[in-house]
Amino acid sequence: MSVIRHVIALTLLGAAAVSQAQGKIPAPVKDDNNVIDNTLDSLNKARTVRPVAGSSRIGDNPVLFLVGNSTMRTGTLGNGSNGQWGWGYFLPEYFDNEKITVENHALGGMSSRTFYTRLWTDVLSGIKEGDWVIIELGHNDNGPYDSGRARASIPGIGDESLAVTIQETGVRDTVYTYGEYMRRYVRDVKSRGGRPILFSLTPRNAWDDADSTVISRVNTTFGLWARQVAEIEKIPFVDLNEITAAKYERFGKEKVKTMFYLDRIHTSEFGARINAESAVEGIASLDSVSLKDYLLPQPVDTITGATRRDGQPVLFTIGDSTVKNEDSDDNSMWGWGSVIDTLFDLDRISVENHAFAGRSARTFLDEGRWDKIYRALRPGDFVLIQFGHNDGGEINTGKARGELHGSGDESKVFKMAATGRNQVIYTYGWYLRKFIMDSREKGAVPIILSHTPRNKWQGDSIESNASTFGLWAREAAERGGACFIDLNSISGKKFQKLGKERCAPYFKNDHTHSSLAGARLNAESIADGLRESTCPLKKYLKSQD
Repeated sequence: MSVIRHVIALTLLGAAAVSQAQGKIPAPVKDDNNVIDNTLDSLNKARTVRPVAGSSRIGDNPVLFLVGNSTMRTGTLGNGSNGQWGWGYFLPEYFDNEKITVENHALGGMSSRTFYTRLWTDVLSGIKEGDWVIIELGHNDNGPYDSGRARASIPGIGDESLAVTIQETGVRDTVYTYGEYMRRYVRDVKSRGGRPILFSLTPRNAWDDADSTVISRVNTTFGLWARQVAEIEKIPFVDLNEITAAKYERFGKEKVKTMFYLDRIHTSEFGARINAESAVEGIASLDSVSLKDYLLPQPVDTITGATRRDGQPVLFTIGDSTVKNEDSDDNSMWGWGSVIDTLFDLDRISVENHAFAGRSARTFLDEGRWDKIYRALRPGDFVLIQFGHNDGGEINTGKARGELHGSGDESKVFKMAATGRNQVIYTYGWYLRKFIMDSREKGAVPIILSHTPRNKWQGDSIESNASTFGLWAREAAERGGACFIDLNSISGKKFQKLGKERCAPYFKNDHTHSSLAGARLNAESIADGLRESTCPLKKYLKSQD
């Protein structure tokens, strides 16, 4: 007898003994989430926005059906209108939709019991031979059996059942164990020629205790029960809870907070994408499961970090056009990131400029540019981070690259005019703090810079950002534990000393973009700031003659 089968036998014997000794069904799992989940207030509406089962099928291609709750599809519309996203929204990005389509049939507020009684028949009708069905339920299998949302299943995988009458409506129902509902899904899918896969739940932002670095698991309840049913029924099982929880523990508590929105169960877009990635990793690891053959090959970045030499760090620079521009000849616009390498000892460190013109901190993140840096970072690397020139504009219209002002935790959901898609927008400082958290997580040293000064004057005084973006950058660095260099002030003082008339050669085409001379001046200002700081990057500067 395998270890799992032995555990199953003991579980069943224990449940039977409790039932015989007490003469009653075990109490449901306690509802201690302290979260008001999406209710079943509009099943008719839900049916109009969820796909008709099998409607995405292309020819004889298989369909991958997703069955779950709000962690898979948040809200009736599933469109992030409240800032929360389910991982099922992003899963299609990983599959070749010319060979297989993905249909998200999850609905917020559903338990294994309520999905089975209210929605499952419609989903089952679209399943054909060769299709796949991922089932991830359990977050809502708690609370009362016969009142309120009345969605609890009996704990365990036994064959107990309970006849109930819903107190508010008088409707009669029979409640089964969580394991029995899972078995019914599995057997129904098999009866249609489909292939079921059971998933454990997504992890919550819950830690073993206040000082713990270990995320709480469900491996003694729903995770265990789903695994047991999968083994009994001889179907694949993906421990999504464990895969993502292990990532959360690497991220740390502060970064994990960004994985959730409004509460500790429902994920932000960041968290939903992590869960989708974990789901794909789990699928790819399954032996003899052909679903993984439909996964798209993931692109390999051979550029970011390519200058790395054994035992030596890389200095990455990120930012906007004042960091990287045309940088082509003496008469073009230049960014300081393309000349700062001349100030470092390149026998001991390499420098890579990954800034991109027109980007704000937010759009640099949104476009996946930061992800490339993040994946390339190694312990001991450095990241120079300078944004602000493009961060104060329109948020959801026009160039749509602005952020909320400040450095705090404020956020707001906006509908992007160009795409109609909802997106949570945070403060300028929040995005900087994310770069800081990610860098420190990887063992790299982040350095925040206030943005380069513009050739704009008030009388005989050059414009300063000390009360806006410069202040917010400083606050973000202090809160995140990063080095800070007030580039705006250091270069600004140099321009102030030159005077308004003599500053013109340091700019090109307008009051913001640098000439080659201006780029060199800003790079030298960064070096000046490093020398006056305690930042370890300064030891890689060339010695001054």
